[in-house]
Amino acid sequence: MGDPAEVWFVCHTRPRCEKKFAALCAAERLEHYLPLVESVRRYARQVKRFTKPLFPGYVFTRVPLERKARIYQQELLARAIPVENEPAFLAQLDDVRKVVASGYDLVVRPLLTRGRSVQIIGGPLHGLEGRVDDASDPTAIVISVDVLRQGLLVRLPAENIRARP
Repeated sequence: MGDPAEVWFVCHTRPRCEKKFAALCAAERLEHYLPLVESVRRYARQVKRFTKPLFPGYVFTRVPLERKARIYQQELLARAIPVENEPAFLAQLDDVRKVVASGYDLVVRPLLTRGRSVQIIGGPLHGLEGRVDDASDPTAIVISVDVLRQGLLVRLPAENIRARP
């Protein structure tokens, strides 16, 4: 999978520095990938189109170990996390490239597994907490009623759910 002296990193940038960091990588001739998607904002009398990072705060880059200090030169990074399983990472990165190039509308969602704690962030249940009941339907949330040892299963729009850390 390439030169062992070169390592892929998931680079966590400072807020709104993804494009600047990608430009730094290009100037340093480092292999990198910043997936961008088109966004449309409608204002009172105009429509603005722009590109934004698919994964806000993250850029993927391959860096020779002896040059790692160069990615920190403009203080655009919070941290650089080395990739553990490079073959799996590269396969997933290739998948991301294909999805972005497809032109389909896409939205990043947290990977919600059974039992994952979530917070409801929109709608009439805003502020409540629950757990994902079924990984195949992560919008089905169980709200606990501990005193009765029961739970209420409610289905919510995905945009109203946020995974808890």
